[in-house]
Amino acid sequence: MLIEREQTLQSLTSLADNVCRGRGAVALVAGEAGIGKTALMDALCDQIGGSHLILQGGCDALFTPRPLGPIHDMGKLLGDPTAKLLSGGAHSSELFAAIVERLGDMNKPIAMIVEDTHWADYATLDFLKFLGRRISMLPVLLIMTYRDDEVGDDHPLKLVVGDLPPAYTHRLRLEPLSEEGVSALASFYDADHPVPDLFDVSGGNPFFVTELLASHERGAASIPASVKDAVAARLNRLAPREREFLATISVIPGPTPTEILGPLFGPDGEMLAMAAIGRGLLLKDASGALRFRHELARLATLSRLQAARQKEIHAQVLVAFENAGFEDKFDLLMHHAAGAQDAQKVLQLAPSAATRAARLGAHREAAAHLATALRFIDHAEPELAAEIYERWAYEAGISISIDNDVLDARRHAITLWRALGRMDKVGENLRWLSRLHWYRGESFEATRFSDEAVKTLESIPASAERAMAYSLRSQLHMLNDQMEQSISWGRRAIALADEFDDVEVRIHALNNMGTARVFRNDQRGIAELEESLALSLKHGFHEHAARVYTNLGEYAVEFRDFPLAERMLSDGIAFDIQYDLDTWTHYLVGRQAQLRLEQGRLRDAETIASGVVSVDKLTLLIKLPALTVLAKTKIRLGADNAEATLADAFENAMATDELQYIVPMRIAFIEAAWLSNAPDKAREHLDRLFSLGSDAMHAWRIGETAIWATRIGVTPPDAFLKALPRPYSLEIAGRIDDAAEEWRRIGSPYQQALTLVNGAANEPGKRLAEAQRILLSLDASAAAAVVERLARVHGVSGDLPRRRRGPYKAARNHPIGLTKREQTILGFVASGASNAEIAETLSRSQRTIEHHVSSILTKLNVTNRMEAMLRVQHEPWLAPSE
Repeated sequence: MLIEREQTLQSLTSLADNVCRGRGAVALVAGEAGIGKTALMDALCDQIGGSHLILQGGCDALFTPRPLGPIHDMGKLLGDPTAKLLSGGAHSSELFAAIVERLGDMNKPIAMIVEDTHWADYATLDFLKFLGRRISMLPVLLIMTYRDDEVGDDHPLKLVVGDLPPAYTHRLRLEPLSEEGVSALASFYDADHPVPDLFDVSGGNPFFVTELLASHERGAASIPASVKDAVAARLNRLAPREREFLATISVIPGPTPTEILGPLFGPDGEMLAMAAIGRGLLLKDASGALRFRHELARLATLSRLQAARQKEIHAQVLVAFENAGFEDKFDLLMHHAAGAQDAQKVLQLAPSAATRAARLGAHREAAAHLATALRFIDHAEPELAAEIYERWAYEAGISISIDNDVLDARRHAITLWRALGRMDKVGENLRWLSRLHWYRGESFEATRFSDEAVKTLESIPASAERAMAYSLRSQLHMLNDQMEQSISWGRRAIALADEFDDVEVRIHALNNMGTARVFRNDQRGIAELEESLALSLKHGFHEHAARVYTNLGEYAVEFRDFPLAERMLSDGIAFDIQYDLDTWTHYLVGRQAQLRLEQGRLRDAETIASGVVSVDKLTLLIKLPALTVLAKTKIRLGADNAEATLADAFENAMATDELQYIVPMRIAFIEAAWLSNAPDKAREHLDRLFSLGSDAMHAWRIGETAIWATRIGVTPPDAFLKALPRPYSLEIAGRIDDAAEEWRRIGSPYQQALTLVNGAANEPGKRLAEAQRILLSLDASAAAAVVERLARVHGVSGDLPRRRRGPYKAARNHPIGLTKREQTILGFVASGASNAEIAETLSRSQRTIEHHVSSILTKLNVTNRMEAMLRVQHEPWLAPSE
């Protein structure tokens, strides 16, 4: 019976009806424990069960949740191919794509209900995010229920909910019953059995109301003050054997399979279960398993047991599950082994449970299983202890945080492996320490541990692990602009990789070498990067492929090869979005903002960079390219907060101790000093850049440093004047018009204008007028002010084009070249509208809309509408609302 839930049920029914018309949606049903979420889901299933396929699964309160638990519950209905992938431990990207494809191919609209997602494992949360992002293109109503009072700002579910597309996400909160609602519920149970103060005590919580009604005896002067007391009152009226039965299964979160009743209770097991069902204390679910009527009832029953008794029962249940053929249910067995404090069983199960979880992408759950094992680490043999330390460090490092505990775990592993004489494992863990310190932005420690890893692994016979240590050394040199050393170490890594037929090391080393070469203007690096990308795609190394797209795209931007940059950034962003590589996506979008900055599209650069910087919980290294662009853009636009943004970006760049981030920010400070006519402020940064030497920079960075030195009246060292890129060498040689033309050919109008400004000593009227025309078209107010000042000095102010009166906004290009009409149509596509619906809304023919959509997909570099929608979700500036 539903009371005061009719409107919420109607909302869900309407969303389900929309699914029949091809409009997928997400419904978030929230409320406190016992508020009636499950009853609402049951009522919905009764109402739409004839027209929709119902896929239903739940998350259980295990110590460590079962990876993809709700999806396992739905496995049979998802079809044999999907079930095989699920049982076979397929990679999450393959499994998720298969499920989405299956959902799209079903011939009925679907209601997928995932209950108690506040307990969901990370693989399930990843799936919900994956599906939610694609929901508008699927005939699916995805319903997620959860206790909102248990989901704080740091809860992982909060991040998933925040990542769902707002246009297709509907929030429904169940409130407590009113006093009239409580009276209606009480009258439904027993109209002649009034309970005093029922509303005040229950607070309108439906489950508490029903427990109070069930536990209250006629004539009693008072009622229980809590669910715990109400459940206790009911249990106290049972026979001792029935109480013991319920107490035993209360240690089992989620369903209790009937197969273990015999091992636990003997021939009376089935009879005891039927009695509990008859009394309304237990329910039988669709699979035939037993459940408490509510998790609150299970917890209240469990709380009556002393700790020692709980430990005994966990041990009995563990044996029962093993004897009943549940040996592969690692998460369930781990729960009871830990509850029984069975150290040997935990140490035996944890590695297998972690492996299963990690294979499904549930790395936080893998870390949790291994953390449970760490509680009993003193009972482990040294080799097993070392393995658990290093595996926990890996899983925790990629799923939780790279904190000091993770570093300490690696050090513990090193100590144990050293004692065992396993120098190969010592070297491996030293390499991991190097990598972890690099992720933390601690360059000095990263280099030190990399050196130790190489030294250790060179003291024993050659191995693939030594090859990877060489490749990591190559990477660190590359990141610090030490390109010759990077190439040398990369060659050594590839030679060993080929000897041991290790394709991943080859991919990694080729990426490092190729990047090092191209940043020294050696075009052989392009071929090496392309080989690394091809091997990554062939062997399914998605993150290595993302790294190639990133490095090659970054090279193309830095070296002003804008056609290559457009292609690599577009391909890379599309690839990252396809595989939900969010971190790589945000980094690469930051580089796209840099491209727009170099192209003089300042407002586009500001919009894109601001979008990345505003994303919560990105690491410093991922956010820094966008933050650097934002600082430079605000300087050029003359924004009020330009100086503060510049200082923030510089502080963050210095924290990395990496030249690839520090050098651009020092150059930005020099530009800011020039724009504000304060050259003295630039001297410190210029001196620091010169002290680094030209060997620490690529050619375009050297040229940039040299040209800014000349603009503020400083003669660069000879080393900074050799083999400069053509526009810089022309400007330094005094060939101003030729240099400006070269910038125009490259596609950098801002640099073209600055070159003309720098040559204003000759033909000031002509050059300053042309520079001002360009700068005003870019909305580059700060440089435009410089032009006006110089024009006054040279007495040519009358030659300048006039600024527009009032707020001036430059005519903007769309970040990827969409026309205004295409932007409008993309907005409709992102909302899930069909071509016919768009045509009707815009009063255009369907064929015209089809042509526009085809053009949009081409410019977005995607193959279908779903991928276009995903790009808009990641990059909302692609389809602006105005």
